[in-house]
Amino acid sequence: MLVIKKLKEKLTLRVCAVMVLLVSFTAIAKAQTVAPFKNGDRVAFVGNSITDGGHYHSYIWLYYMTRFPDMRVTFFNAGIGGDIAKQIARRFDDDVLNRNPTVVTVTWGMNDTGYMEWFADNAQETFRKRLDTSIKYYHIIEEKLKRLPNVKKVLVASSPYDETTTSAPNNLYKGKSAALLQIAEFQEAAAKKNQWGFIDLNRPMTAINKQGQATDPAFSLTPNDRIHPDNDGHMVMAYLILKAQGLANNSVANVQIEAGSQKVVKAENAVVNKLSRTTNDITFNYLAKALPYPLDTVVRGWGNHRRQADALKVIPFIKEFNQEVLAVKGLASGKYSLQIDGQAIGNWSADDLAKGINLAEQTNTPQYQQALQVMALNEERWEIERRFRNHAFIEFNVLFDRGLYNADNAVAMDTVNAVAKREIFVAGNKSTYLTSQYKSVRQAWQMEMDLLLAQIYKLNKPVVRQVNLTRL
Repeated sequence: MLVIKKLKEKLTLRVCAVMVLLVSFTAIAKAQTVAPFKNGDRVAFVGNSITDGGHYHSYIWLYYMTRFPDMRVTFFNAGIGGDIAKQIARRFDDDVLNRNPTVVTVTWGMNDTGYMEWFADNAQETFRKRLDTSIKYYHIIEEKLKRLPNVKKVLVASSPYDETTTSAPNNLYKGKSAALLQIAEFQEAAAKKNQWGFIDLNRPMTAINKQGQATDPAFSLTPNDRIHPDNDGHMVMAYLILKAQGLANNSVANVQIEAGSQKVVKAENAVVNKLSRTTNDITFNYLAKALPYPLDTVVRGWGNHRRQADALKVIPFIKEFNQEVLAVKGLASGKYSLQIDGQAIGNWSADDLAKGINLAEQTNTPQYQQALQVMALNEERWEIERRFRNHAFIEFNVLFDRGLYNADNAVAMDTVNAVAKREIFVAGNKSTYLTSQYKSVRQAWQMEMDLLLAQIYKLNKPVVRQVNLTRL
């Protein structure tokens, strides 16, 4: 009995700890508010490899593509792997401001907090020196942004370094997570001082990690190397940024029909007409003004093992961001078959239909299939943009300081070949540069991206669907 009592006490403490983490995570997320993007915005996401090779900005863009189909925004990946604040400051004019952004988000810190230095006895002293240097170059970035009053600025505290997971046996730099949090606190203060936007990814994601590790020590949003979020981690980042923009509870559509009186009681973000009823059928035309958000079930990106959809295990994205509700009240009891455009979607009871079903969870609806096509096109765009970022890595890490920036000549290629022999990351990006060194190739890539975007903003327009409910 004593053993059982102790086990119950342990379980109670663990549940309480998880609840505290959930409350703190929710409070942090709710405390942030930055303006959502508007029609015509050109948004530059500035950062390091987490931005460079990551998906969070692409997932956010997909939300805007599907939720606001008549709003045209443009996103730019302006991340480069390995960058610290000094390197971001150096390339800021050429790689960021030359794109004429209307919104700039800036994140730095993961590389600024160092790596192998944490094994040394003087790790804290080394970090303080590194931080002083990074802050110095951050202020250079800050001054550049201050000179642009019409550009909205958002500082984003980096996703966390996970010291506590058991999923990655290597890369354990004790003290790095606390150092990264210190930078997050500096960024928050800097944003407040300048009256800029601020979004904290560090503390909410840390809370999710600790919540998961309470029952599974190997859980992590950065399971592969403690540093880089997997696809589910990037979806968590996208969720936090969208939430900070105040977009939670912005439904795809919310329709309520009273079967007895044949009336449309509610049509939120939707148009419902031509409603008719027979003894066993209800038919109507339905035009949602948005598409459901399609969650990817394929692992994307080098080194990743998880899917975007896996994020649903740790964030309430469906509840807060993906509600396409259809409620039909006053039906005779029994089971009903739902068809959209003649396609069978599923069967529900009259009670379930009265409560409302979320069509966004039905991946076989015509509108969800339409959204999946938008997602596929967006992934193709992301793949091409990655080539541009590999090219940018070479330009700014090899050629820029050697006076060969945008040289596009044999001397530049010879320089890349020589440096690649002794620097592994240059070697890894060289294969792209073998092609991207030619301006004509880069222009063709850009035309491909423009074509994909034109197709996306043509395909993302909702269409009228015919809905039929038949009593079985």
